[in-house]
Amino acid sequence: MKIIRTVAEMQAQARQWRREGATLGLVPTMGFLHEGHLSLVDACRREGCSQVVVSIFVNPTQFGPNEDLDRYPRDFARDEALCRGREVAAIFYPEVAEMYAPDASTWVTEETLSRPLCGASRPGHFRGVTTVVAKLFNAVLPDVAVFGQKDAQQSLVIRRMARDLHFPVKIVVAPIVREADGLALSSRNKYLSATERAAAPAIFRALSEARRRHAAGERVADTLVSFVAESIAAAGGRVDYIEVRSQTTLEPCSDIAGPAVMAVAAFFGRTRLIDNVLLD
Repeated sequence: MKIIRTVAEMQAQARQWRREGATLGLVPTMGFLHEGHLSLVDACRREGCSQVVVSIFVNPTQFGPNEDLDRYPRDFARDEALCRGREVAAIFYPEVAEMYAPDASTWVTEETLSRPLCGASRPGHFRGVTTVVAKLFNAVLPDVAVFGQKDAQQSLVIRRMARDLHFPVKIVVAPIVREADGLALSSRNKYLSATERAAAPAIFRALSEARRRHAAGERVADTLVSFVAESIAAAGGRVDYIEVRSQTTLEPCSDIAGPAVMAVAAFFGRTRLIDNVLLD
């Protein structure tokens, strides 16, 4: 497995693999890997990728001024071992200065799907996401890039960006991987105290019950939202947002008439967790 630190070296390696007939897969991460990330490597394999690159880059431009950039968990030695165990071909592990020149002034902005949900509660977040993912696509030159359903809005934004800018990359969205008690795997789960960790699965329990009620015929979004909000509050969480929106356009749904996603962001202690379920 190669550890690649520069864009030029990554591009050269990608071109060599392509000349050899390889299909390249990319799993973009910010490191502190867990089984959810590794499941994205597996999804690359299922898509026929013979060479899989995991990028590890804590992207400063997607963090707000009061967010957790400095304390975001990092453990490259552990990440490297996990990637070797999954037979990853290379880790792309650049420094900030490699990804952003000191006078960088070019941004990639998606202006519709990025507005609600996390876009509303974290201004500027998606500009950082789309910019860094475009850079990663240009560095790694992948045929396939895999993202997780936990970041449902992000996946839609990236898919739209790739379509609109004609990136020759297939965007694949892989299912959420959960702990046994339902909590969605996240690097930020490390921040939770024991008490908060015990309470946090209330998010998925509430979402699961909302999905069951929808399947049983409930179509009023506000009714489902109120139930989930009350459940999270009862468990000690603080809701950032709970919304029901179209799975494809992220338009709000008051009466759920088609495929929708119920998305939640909630705090347990200082830790902001996101999760969602599909209402089909």
